[in-house]
Amino acid sequence: MSEEILINFTPQETRVAVMQQGVAQELHIERTASLGIVGNIYQGKVVRILPGMQSAFIDVGLERTAFLHVADIWQPRNGEKGERTEGETQRPIERILAEGQSLMVQVIKDPIGTKGARLSTQISVAGRMLVYLPQEKHIGISQRIEDEQEREQLRERLARLVPEEETGGFIVRTMAENASDEELANDIAFLRKLWSDIRARSRTAAPPALLFQELSLAQRVLRDFVNPETTSIIIDSRENFQKLNAFAEVYTPKVTSLLVHYTGERTLFDLHGVEDEIQKALARRVDLKSGGYLIIDQTEAMTTVDVNTGGFVGVRNFDDTIFKTNLEAAVTIARQLRLRNLGGIIIIDFIDMETEEHRRAVLDEFNRALARDHTKMTVNGFTALGLVEMTRKRTRESLAHVLCETCPTCQGRGEVKTARTVSYEILRELLREARQFNAREYRVLAHPSVIDLYLDEESQSLAMLSDFIGKPISLQAVTSYTQEQYDIVLM
Repeated sequence: MSEEILINFTPQETRVAVMQQGVAQELHIERTASLGIVGNIYQGKVVRILPGMQSAFIDVGLERTAFLHVADIWQPRNGEKGERTEGETQRPIERILAEGQSLMVQVIKDPIGTKGARLSTQISVAGRMLVYLPQEKHIGISQRIEDEQEREQLRERLARLVPEEETGGFIVRTMAENASDEELANDIAFLRKLWSDIRARSRTAAPPALLFQELSLAQRVLRDFVNPETTSIIIDSRENFQKLNAFAEVYTPKVTSLLVHYTGERTLFDLHGVEDEIQKALARRVDLKSGGYLIIDQTEAMTTVDVNTGGFVGVRNFDDTIFKTNLEAAVTIARQLRLRNLGGIIIIDFIDMETEEHRRAVLDEFNRALARDHTKMTVNGFTALGLVEMTRKRTRESLAHVLCETCPTCQGRGEVKTARTVSYEILRELLREARQFNAREYRVLAHPSVIDLYLDEESQSLAMLSDFIGKPISLQAVTSYTQEQYDIVLM
């Protein structure tokens, strides 16, 4: 399936849309004020070790301390070629690290929500065709290169090109499938030089210090996103088109012919309908063409997707209606997961189907649609309750977390207390205040909808309370208050 990549530049942010058949499949946003840090290499300092969690907090100079688990700590292995020997186990973290220790770490997961960045001490540096592993003398091949004979040929070619004195290893990327020996040798030399520079900086840097910064989003597009199906990369900034063209000539020369400078009057994302897709991807409800719809709820623990028939009426019977709605939903859900970049545990509630044949067909359609997604995931099929359980690896913040923040009115609940509920809370609070303080008068400051209740339907309740406490109660509407917000002032 042919693929177009759109890159929209502004001074504040870079936005990338991956398009298939004219429809946005993925969205990536990088803001100048909050650049992603996955791939960055730091000289960090151990500030705290947690033996019970077998983890440590590392100061790398970010807003929050980063997290290092014992499983992500590289240790020299006793076996040949760096393989773990039988009976060899991971040592406890308190025997590997000490508080105050300086060590080189790499970010493998951006900070998400309240969690700090996740780190690893196993360093990898990506080039155009290869990934360099300075601590592992091993040659690996990308899993996306499936032909076994081709994999073996690439492994043998690379083994001949790697200098004898090299102590590190390499992983061959998919872009190396048709690369010449010269191109591979150039990538090897570039990566070895880059690692030498990083090591030199680490010897003199006082932690916390940044040793290596990953490429920008636009540069990563040229290095990582392009595949054989990519037909064009359209860029709407002349300055950045020239920069990316120069970058591509050095690092990804095969991509230069795909670069296109867009000069139209309409904005690039408007022309291709991406702006509308962004707005839809932030909505809770997703309409299906048949008349059905999805409800997507993203929570801290998991994401749930509920499928509904809505206004769709089948042509034959109700079972047929349900089946067709679920088939369409399966394709739409797979696209929404990519578009919204939803990760972690995902529970999908398809409409209940009577026949096993229909369930199997929907699951097959769902797996086919998910196959276009490059993110690691597992699908466990239908549970006894008829739900589909799956996981999708979290690699970065979801689209909603990048573009939105928790509602200050409802604090993320999605609901606010009614004006009547708040009015009763205020009455109880007035009674508490009257028992503690002997004020001359009590003034209630609240949202106009709450004050209106006291002036109309709840006026008798307010009057009864005033008589009971023996003090006057005055009212003041504050338009800037939320419906749940109020203050009681003692006069």
